[in-house]
Amino acid sequence: MSMMTAVKVRAQTAPVTRHPDPEVPERPRPPRQYPAAYKLRILTEYEQLDKAGKGALLRREGLYTSLISEWRKQRDKGALAGLGEAKRPGRPPTDPVTRENARLRQVNAALRDQLARQAKVIEVQGELSALLGKLATSSDDGPSEPAGPPPTATSR
Repeated sequence: MSMMTAVKVRAQTAPVTRHPDPEVPERPRPPRQYPAAYKLRILTEYEQLDKAGKGALLRREGLYTSLISEWRKQRDKGALAGLGEAKRPGRPPTDPVTRENARLRQVNAALRDQLARQAKVIEVQGELSALLGKLATSSDDGPSEPAGPPPTATSR
């Protein structure tokens, strides 16, 4: 009977480990962006700690000392104070009242155009009615023609 060593036992009983996929993703992740309030909070906390505490803070937050140096420069220039007021990229938010006013102005303009067209149609209908009225009265006043076929020019 052979004696099994611990290595042989582990080799037979250990689960098969899968190796990670060696493929590189198509696009690298973009660099992280930090809000100004976060930068200021980390800077004040960082400056109050001793050397061991500073290292622990950097490890906990996943930061580098070069970022801290850069953020200090930004703070000293006053750039972080201006960014802290919730400046967001993109279109600025609009006031709902202003948006509703703009919508109502468009509706009002469309209704004015429709009213002008309808007024023009009514004017044309009035002129047509007056013209037809004149034609009807002029045919009543004029000589009446005999009812029947119109005379033809035949020579015999």
